[in-house]
Amino acid sequence: MRLLRTYRKPLKLEVLTSLLLIISALSALVIYNSPLKSVYNYIFNRIFLVEGFSLHMFVNDFLMAIFFLVAGLEIKYEILHGNLSTFKKASFPVIASFGGVLVPALIFFIFNVNTPFLSGICIPISTDIAFAVGIFFIFKKKLDSNLKVFLLSLAVVDDLISIISIGVIYSIDVNFTYLLIALLILIILIVANLVFKIDSVTYYLISGIFLWYFVHLSGIHSTISGILLAIAIPSNKRKRISTLEKLQHILVPINSLFIIPLFAFANTGVSLVYNIDISNTYSLVLGIVLGLSLGKPIGIMLFSYIACLIGITEKPRNISWVSVLFVSLIAGIGFTMSIFVSEVAFIHNFALVDIAKMSILASAIISILSTISAIFLYSFIEKSRGVHKISWDSRYNIK
Repeated sequence: MRLLRTYRKPLKLEVLTSLLLIISALSALVIYNSPLKSVYNYIFNRIFLVEGFSLHMFVNDFLMAIFFLVAGLEIKYEILHGNLSTFKKASFPVIASFGGVLVPALIFFIFNVNTPFLSGICIPISTDIAFAVGIFFIFKKKLDSNLKVFLLSLAVVDDLISIISIGVIYSIDVNFTYLLIALLILIILIVANLVFKIDSVTYYLISGIFLWYFVHLSGIHSTISGILLAIAIPSNKRKRISTLEKLQHILVPINSLFIIPLFAFANTGVSLVYNIDISNTYSLVLGIVLGLSLGKPIGIMLFSYIACLIGITEKPRNISWVSVLFVSLIAGIGFTMSIFVSEVAFIHNFALVDIAKMSILASAIISILSTISAIFLYSFIEKSRGVHKISWDSRYNIK
């Protein structure tokens, strides 16, 4: 997730995160398809921190809860003080984001409705904010930097929908006793915030560990505890730096420089040689690849255009539909979130997880190449007309 606006060098961290993400993913692919594969598998699947809790589970269940806490803090900040704080600011990117979620899900559903792969319907709905922003800044000289706000708004809403989907769709065998305890902890945290005005970062982090533990035991996917904890974190703008901002100062660098690259390394170990006939999983591959690389841009463009046409929202002035297209192509990079969902959706079938991951990688490459092609084609056409950048309305530029 991006840094707070109070950070002095946010762009450097975002670019570095994207670079580390790429290096981690490529390293995992190389190692997994070399003689070191057994070492890779041993480290992540045979080393147990506690009984029955491997290092891979630690990354996917605990560290990703922190990832979602950071996502939740960003979403909360945007709703209270940022790009989602008013209907005027939020409506255009939010509606576009819903299109970018629903159309990919529909494409996946059409291909997999009568197959055993339907549980992967949430794989193509997410945008990887780190990768997407990294690609955006590679071409920042071609695109107005203010377009980043639109891309971030899309990704923030994507995160929220993905988090809710994981909590609802991929939770099984719910233990209501532990769930009740988790909800009681959440209520205590909210009361501590609203009634007793407790603003200690340590208090909320320690309480958050207990919240994660009981959510984990309840059978609901434990990463949802991150977004639940974010709900309870104080965000008092009357203070120079709120508890929410303090927590972001602590967690954003850890999330960006450690958790996201480690997650990519732990989950991109994919065999390039399958023991399963790919023709039997053709619908899964098409659902993911077409959902991300084609469904995302179509959904974002279609929903935003129709919403403007019928007057539900208004496209900001000085932003062209071409610029919306460019952002929608970038949004097709699902990577981190999509890989995470594939791990959850096909948790008992490693072959399907591998195929899903390769499909996600393929769709990311297609989205990147599509973005590059579209930007340079448009730049070539417009060069003679003196148009060098595609801008996002300055009204939405938050400095």
